[in-house]
Amino acid sequence: MRVTTSMYYDSLYSTNNLKISNELFDVNKQISSGLKIQYAKDDVRTFTETMRLDNEATTLNQITKSSENGSKISDQSDATLNEFTTSLDKTSTLLIQAANGAQSDASLDAIADELRGLEDHFKNLANTSIDGKYLFSGSAINTKPIADDGTYQGNDKAMNAFTGSNNQQQYNLSGAELFLGEEPNTQREITSNTINNNLLSDYPELQADGDSSEKVLTPSDPIRNLMGDVDDNSNPANDYYFYLRGTQSDGTAFNEKILLNDEDSIDTLLTKIGDAYGNSGNSDVVDVSMNDYGEIIVEDRLKGSSKLDFHMVGAVDFDTASDRANVTQIDNLDNGETDFAQVVDDSNNGQNDLFVKEFNKTDLNTPTVINGLTYDRTELNNSGSKLSANAPQIVKSDNSFAIPSTKLSEVADLSQGTDGTLDGTVFDLNGTDIDGNSYSATINLNSAANGGSTFSIGGNTYDIYNMNDPRTAVDADEMTYQQLMDVVNMVVTNNLPAGNTATDYDDAIVASNQEGVTELSYDGKIEFNDFTTSSTQATMTLADSNSGSFGGDSSVMTFNTNDSLTIRDPKTDFFKTLDAAIKSVEEHKIYPDANEGTADNIGIENAIQMITDLSEHTNRSQAKVGAQSNSLNNTIERTNLLELSTMTLRSDVIDTDLAESSLRLTQLNNNYEAMLSTVGKVSQLSLVNYL
Repeated sequence: MRVTTSMYYDSLYSTNNLKISNELFDVNKQISSGLKIQYAKDDVRTFTETMRLDNEATTLNQITKSSENGSKISDQSDATLNEFTTSLDKTSTLLIQAANGAQSDASLDAIADELRGLEDHFKNLANTSIDGKYLFSGSAINTKPIADDGTYQGNDKAMNAFTGSNNQQQYNLSGAELFLGEEPNTQREITSNTINNNLLSDYPELQADGDSSEKVLTPSDPIRNLMGDVDDNSNPANDYYFYLRGTQSDGTAFNEKILLNDEDSIDTLLTKIGDAYGNSGNSDVVDVSMNDYGEIIVEDRLKGSSKLDFHMVGAVDFDTASDRANVTQIDNLDNGETDFAQVVDDSNNGQNDLFVKEFNKTDLNTPTVINGLTYDRTELNNSGSKLSANAPQIVKSDNSFAIPSTKLSEVADLSQGTDGTLDGTVFDLNGTDIDGNSYSATINLNSAANGGSTFSIGGNTYDIYNMNDPRTAVDADEMTYQQLMDVVNMVVTNNLPAGNTATDYDDAIVASNQEGVTELSYDGKIEFNDFTTSSTQATMTLADSNSGSFGGDSSVMTFNTNDSLTIRDPKTDFFKTLDAAIKSVEEHKIYPDANEGTADNIGIENAIQMITDLSEHTNRSQAKVGAQSNSLNNTIERTNLLELSTMTLRSDVIDTDLAESSLRLTQLNNNYEAMLSTVGKVSQLSLVNYL
């Protein structure tokens, strides 16, 4: 075969020129772009690895931004809580100054004014915001967390930063946790609020030595010193009855009548009170003591329970001809005398020989009965358009506050009445409606087998309907707080069902909600709000029908009580506690004293303890925020390092080595020139041969 010129050209130039030109083009692109490939087709493996690393870098960048945003909130929360701690320390210092008995009234007023200024400062701190977003509102960042009256308006939702695959880190501290949080290791402590003096020291004629000096009661004193006497002779001995009611740590209600005589000491009474709570020879569940003002203190040994409560009335009949103190229905003591001076006054001609001592008093006075005599059959507090109960409804299983959907059976003491069920329980609902008309209603909780729950008023009985299909009267153990409050609202607004059908029932609820609303407050207390006026005529008592009886079971549930004062509790209510502490200074009370001023004033000494508990709660909250900040900052540092490593690895995969590419370009240029030279020489040789 004859070799032609075109064959030389194709062999030496055409093929090699295309190949080298492509290689020169590629290497020039690499040098100009800095990348090894431009398209996926250039190198599928390199392209795939680059995309994976790009996604990883994007994710790490998102983690960094999310963590940085969270860290900003967390760091500012930490700084704000630092100021909280400093201000709480100053509050404690002022209260300690106020507790000094040498302070004048003017000095106490000045301290109270300074404390009110701190209260405003706390509210400003609580409403701290960044870029218009509130720190302590939970996820409701556009809602001002603390209202002017100190109530919390946010929610309890956590906000989380994205810190990796399936990993999140909370960065906020909700106001629900800070201002209304719970300390499960705190033991509830309560106290009576009536100062008990040595009654015999006030009447020297009753004592052999005629000593009229004030004597402080101690647990070792005879019970006679606590309850008094009308002569200087303890023979014959008097019988002293103490009517004790309350709630144990587990929510079990109890009522007990304690009988003592002159031979017993106050310490015997304290021991029997402890026994009523469940103390035994082997173990105590409560500590019962008496302070220097003769006030009884009950401290729970169980941590984390908010159910403990205490109420007691003492009675002694100095008329030897009768024993009117030995009663089973406490209302029978209404004809007694609470003023011991009247008991020993000879001018009464023996008409007031029944002496009744109150250990608990509140401002909730039920007409026609002695203040403080009844425990859970008291009128709700009236304030403007609102009626408010004071007994929080607490779920027995987890110590949480009840909400409208909570079943009554989850709160009630089912050991009372019919064991294990609310079947047969009756609540008495009495008072005046929003028009000032008297009402008397009963709420009957019955099982479905017994026809279901009903309420009766004015001779008519109405079913309390459930939401099942078909609608029937609700089973006692399935009845919720919302259903109970619907009934209360219908009665108090005087919007009763037109008939006993589910439609009539629903229509009455709708109509009643136009004139008022009955609901649960944030701390689980029943409230009624009258929409028709700013000063409601409505009044209300809601109590178990056997309230006041010491001849049988105690109340299954309590809604409003003549209760003891709370000094310590697992549940925190920051601004309510702060306000109570300041009021103790404003009223110049070192210890609680229901005989003057506000009956539920906690006293400065107790306020110091309560502010100390607030400080500890705030410190624990700040520790949580600090841990969040540390975790977020660690995440940012780790993510930045991973992002740098990812970008370095990506560079190794996709970025070109300019020095290597430049050398390759030089080599390709040399190859190209060598090829052209060779082709030229071949072409010249072919021409010579041709010639």
